[in-house]
Amino acid sequence: MDASRRTHLANERTYLAWWRSGLAAIALAVAIGAVLPQLSDGDSDTGLVGVGVGFGVLGVAVVIYGAVRERVVARALAAGGYEPLPARATVALAAAAALLGIAAVVVVLLD
Repeated sequence: MDASRRTHLANERTYLAWWRSGLAAIALAVAIGAVLPQLSDGDSDTGLVGVGVGFGVLGVAVVIYGAVRERVVARALAAGGYEPLPARATVALAAAAALLGIAAVVVVLLD
């Protein structure tokens, strides 16, 4: 298998990883925003639902960004180039996940 084909296949695997990450965030959204409130006493349902919605939005954003990223990388590969992941995207996604994680911990601890 030549290097070009391996590189294109790696791009496809990375795209699928974006999908898995997005779907995991969406599943977490359902768990936090819908399942956990049903198991709690009802005092902090609004907080749990809010954090769940946040994770849902993050999941959708990750799936969409993954699709955009796959196309950008595919074009760069077709031209014989390389397209690094922008630092801004890395920081934004990490910050969103960290803030939502902290919010989830706070809401659960305050319940």
